[in-house]
Amino acid sequence: MAGRGSGTVADGKILGRIAALLGAAGATRAAYGALRSRPPGGAVLWDRKNYAGRTVDLHAGLATATGTALAAATAPGLSARTRGATALAVLAAGGCGAYDDVFGADDARRGFRAHLSALRQGEVTSGAVKLFGIGAAGLAAGALLKRRPADQLLAGVVIAGSAHLVNLLDVRPGRATGAVLAIGAPGLLRRGEAGTLSAAPMGAAAAVVGDDLAERTMLGDAGAHALGAALGVAIVAGNGRKGLAAHAAGLVAAAAAGDRVSRAAAAI
Repeated sequence: MAGRGSGTVADGKILGRIAALLGAAGATRAAYGALRSRPPGGAVLWDRKNYAGRTVDLHAGLATATGTALAAATAPGLSARTRGATALAVLAAGGCGAYDDVFGADDARRGFRAHLSALRQGEVTSGAVKLFGIGAAGLAAGALLKRRPADQLLAGVVIAGSAHLVNLLDVRPGRATGAVLAIGAPGLLRRGEAGTLSAAPMGAAAAVVGDDLAERTMLGDAGAHALGAALGVAIVAGNGRKGLAAHAAGLVAAAAAGDRVSRAAAAI
């Protein structure tokens, strides 16, 4: 009887991860199709030139943010606090990223230093809004996921740092979506909520990776930050303090070497 019960629990966990993966993929495709049909504010607002000078849209960004958030909100086996933390982190990261996509399109300044320098001179750039907005959302989500202040702080760094890392990789078609799939895959094997939380951004990324590689669309800041934040929540859910500290250290180091990380991603 004990063995049969254990099998039932394991089957339930697998089904929960499949549900999150397929739910995110389906919701992302539906949102992507709707955005392409009726882009909010008109198509011109969401069209960009990519690295090769081709015109692509940014619809994959809002679509993946929507799909990931909906999957996390409806996937079985997650606590109310985890659902709330995931929705907060993903939607805030996606919203701040979309704000920068729209209002920072003509701003050539990149990186933390440039935006903080502008802030010291009294100018609030869209990049600064994104930086502080995602940071605050990460800390708030961390407070929902962990109980002790030190763990909450580390969790906030991991969530915001993961969002930033995926954005650093979004420099060529398929780099960011591929990274989400690669980073999330080991998480599917983690116990507890981490497995389901890893499945949601993977499903969303898988839903648009073909269009991304075909240079029809790109994630932009909205999608890259939203997917990265979702991965960060999954990492937080699957780690204690030592694991959080190790991930936080690695993500801070990646942020400090941001230009080199982006150049390495572009060279692959």
